[in-house]
Amino acid sequence: MRTQTTRTQTTRAQATYARRRTRWGALVAAAAVTLGTGLVVAPASRAADAPVEVVVDGDDVRADNVNGLTYKGLGVLSCNSTSNLLMDYKAENPDRYWELIRVLFGGDHPLVNHVKVEMGSDTNTSTGADPATMRTRDELADAARSPGFQLAADAKTVNPGLKVSILRWEMPQWVQQEWNKGTGTDDMYRWYKETILDVYEKYGYMVDYVNPDKNETRSPDYSFIKWYKNAIVDDTDFTDARYGIRKGVREKVAKAYHRIKIVASDENNTLHMGPAMLSDADLFGVVDAAGYHYMTDDRREGSADSATYLPYTKLATGDNTYGQDKEVWYSEGTGSFGYTDYRVNNNEGPGGASTGIGGVQSALDIANRLVKSYANSKRTHYIFQPAIGSFYEGAQYSHKELVSARDPWSGYLHYDAALYVMQQFTQFAKTGWENDTNTAGIWRTVPEASYSGVSGTENVDGSNGAPSYMTLADPAKKDFSTVVVNDSDQPKTYRVKAENLRLGGDPTMEVWETRAADAGQRYDANFKHLVDEIRPDGEGAYTYTVKPRSITTLTTLDKSADGSGGQRLPKSGERTVLDTDAHGKRSNTRDTFLYADDFAYDEEGRVRVGRTFETYLASRGNQPRYMVDQTGAWEVGGDGVLYQYMDQTMKDTAAWNKNTPNTTVGDFRWENYKASVDVSFPDADGGLAALGVRQQKGMAISDAAYNLRVGPDGAWTFYEYGTVLSRGNVAAADGYRLAVEAKGSEITAFVDGKAVATYDDPTPQTAGRVKLGSGFQKTGFDNLKVERIDGYTPYTGSQLDNMDSAVTYEGTWSRKASFGDAMDWYRSTSTSATAGASFTVPFRGTGVDVIGGNDGSAVLDVYVDGELMVRNAKTAATDKRLATYALRGLPTGRHEVRFVLKSGKLVLDAFDVSSGDRVRGAVDTAPVRHALTEVGTPKKGDYTDETWAVFARAHSAAKAAAKASVNGRKGLDTTGVEQVAGRLRAAYDQLVRKDAGQ
Repeated sequence: MRTQTTRTQTTRAQATYARRRTRWGALVAAAAVTLGTGLVVAPASRAADAPVEVVVDGDDVRADNVNGLTYKGLGVLSCNSTSNLLMDYKAENPDRYWELIRVLFGGDHPLVNHVKVEMGSDTNTSTGADPATMRTRDELADAARSPGFQLAADAKTVNPGLKVSILRWEMPQWVQQEWNKGTGTDDMYRWYKETILDVYEKYGYMVDYVNPDKNETRSPDYSFIKWYKNAIVDDTDFTDARYGIRKGVREKVAKAYHRIKIVASDENNTLHMGPAMLSDADLFGVVDAAGYHYMTDDRREGSADSATYLPYTKLATGDNTYGQDKEVWYSEGTGSFGYTDYRVNNNEGPGGASTGIGGVQSALDIANRLVKSYANSKRTHYIFQPAIGSFYEGAQYSHKELVSARDPWSGYLHYDAALYVMQQFTQFAKTGWENDTNTAGIWRTVPEASYSGVSGTENVDGSNGAPSYMTLADPAKKDFSTVVVNDSDQPKTYRVKAENLRLGGDPTMEVWETRAADAGQRYDANFKHLVDEIRPDGEGAYTYTVKPRSITTLTTLDKSADGSGGQRLPKSGERTVLDTDAHGKRSNTRDTFLYADDFAYDEEGRVRVGRTFETYLASRGNQPRYMVDQTGAWEVGGDGVLYQYMDQTMKDTAAWNKNTPNTTVGDFRWENYKASVDVSFPDADGGLAALGVRQQKGMAISDAAYNLRVGPDGAWTFYEYGTVLSRGNVAAADGYRLAVEAKGSEITAFVDGKAVATYDDPTPQTAGRVKLGSGFQKTGFDNLKVERIDGYTPYTGSQLDNMDSAVTYEGTWSRKASFGDAMDWYRSTSTSATAGASFTVPFRGTGVDVIGGNDGSAVLDVYVDGELMVRNAKTAATDKRLATYALRGLPTGRHEVRFVLKSGKLVLDAFDVSSGDRVRGAVDTAPVRHALTEVGTPKKGDYTDETWAVFARAHSAAKAAAKASVNGRKGLDTTGVEQVAGRLRAAYDQLVRKDAGQ
């Protein structure tokens, strides 16, 4: 509102409240008429060319509804290793980390108001494993192991009102064993309580909400939920030394602990809690917030007054037997699948057009989920799983976040355009939780001025052009914002009429919009920008036509004046490769190391956590640097050795993905290197230790392309993925030094410095990270080293996605982003089976790999800088993230490579660019000299011009390589030499004599 006049907020009269309840009851009754998939009937005006009529009536703004209709905004979920690398960002690039905290949690209109922490149990619960805060019943809780509790502590420095909630999925074995017997309630309570109090002791805040039940249960444990709440309220024991609570603050802690609220039951695809709360007065009194996952609709069974008909709507509105409103959360939902700046180049729209920032599983899809989950089930809080992707790509559910934070060594952060879409909700209202005196001014959602007709219940689809809008209003009725989502290819006109509101002397409405760029514009030109200012007509109505594939906020706030509306998100920065000195701390591209870790961390300084500074290992609960755990309890011991602690007494029994313990470290671009590590077996039960290289995807030790495993009896096994290549024995010992060297297609395994096996892979995986693994026994790892190999390029320099705007296409291509596979980079692919279809990749370097899951049927012609270099190149049958075709050995510099599909089918995922600038040591050019000798000196006049031109270019390149000095031509490595020689032989074999047809 533009006027500075203030008015006293009055209490709504009982008669008005009764009228509103009557009006709401009529609306609920009208919802008995359903459309298609159970949507409520649309507002009256729904002709194709008629404006959508929205009435924002001040009498519908329910200031006395302090729980159900207050707009809490957005939350983040930290769980199953998705936040692990954030602790490394904080240590290695603190400026970038704290910038992230401010962007997500800070400001007058925070994007995120809640951190939800799924307590770990060292087991894999989808993407990976979060550490258990208590691995045994008697171990003191250590919340510092969990990145989620730290994230919340840091977020509270810029948003003190931030809420924190916890729940479990699986549980530590010591709790699980008793729980299975039916006697585990006390142990469960102990685990929760000691974790909560340790969080308070370390970070100074009390958890706000607890879900005592299991995540995504299909049968809520109502009795335990009641038992747990009563246990919290009745608990008077805060003096036990285990809790670490100082005497002077125990009373304060007890009061805060007793105020913990209950959220239940985080169901997925079942809707039991709502009806149960309406049918059970005790349960209704215990549960403060009802939440469920991956569904936008309410339940619709029985008569309109039954507990199974719109139960969550009745909870939120207070239109229930108890006359009280409750919070209803979308307590776990998706982020935007893939990068919006890539997926805008899809051709999934009508006639092969792009869907822009829209389409299924897009930024606009997420916006429609917010709108529809409110319109259909009155959920006023949406929690992203995950909002921050801070784990290595290639694990389950990759590329499903709003912010990508996977390279802590470089500080690279990618803020997806979906954040602008979410800001269209959060920056045009005051979001959060109302205070006890109802004076915080949190904006209310307005059911009567909100509606969604888009199709679907999880992956929603707005291409039908149906209305989708949500209205938020100041409880004092002085301002309101209506958020409109149009994920169709047609414009949509809205007529928003304001009634019984106090808009002041200047009722001008601002129009803020986010959509994809128009032709010729920069990528973010149309992200969250002011596009118009409109005034009401004589009837108090504002009319505006919303553009296709856009989200628009119509607001009476004067956001253009405060400068926050047009604020841009930070730039991503450069995504440099992990290449450090011998200590693993500082970047060093000139030595022989790519990475090293002795797990002592003497090179590290103190790290800020919340408002305090702690020593490096203490700040992170002794978690090792840069490691993302897939299964197991990986922690640095007091002796400076990394141990995997999950033994037979703690053994995983209830993981989502059942694997032996393993953890991942490094850069997916690492290519030719030797990894080595000392392993030891302190467990009396023996055990197993494993070292793997070139891991691109998956969550088991067998997902490292080449891995070596050994036990204390000296028996070793060398694997390609999970297939045994060779076995053998060395002398039994308490420990060994394992190494695996990967150079080109040749892989060698070492035990104590001796080569025990060598494998020449005909279709090698060429790049990836390092993995460590063990059995379910305590196992030690020390002195990890990753070293470059003389004569070989150590890593690829950069990657282009198939949807990157720099890559151009001609001919028929299906460029898909919706429902993409998590194992495809950014969940997108471009596919063609049309002869003559082509794509062009520009880059600076010495070669490029064509990445994608393929059947090997595609045959290509390859043009380099406009000239045909390879005719009828065959592609390899490959799994996802592998190179179906590799082009190496080009001179260092800028190149443009055009690939033409001759026959077969080709799936494109990404392009890895090779650069020989980092090659060290001598490069043997003998293969090129041998090839020159083999082809001899054929005469140009004997062959067709086309085939001779290809041969001549290959011959010239080979001669240049052969004349190189002992250190090779700049940028030329061993793989490049092999390819130059191979192209020469192939070109010679493909020469066609002019007289061949005579």
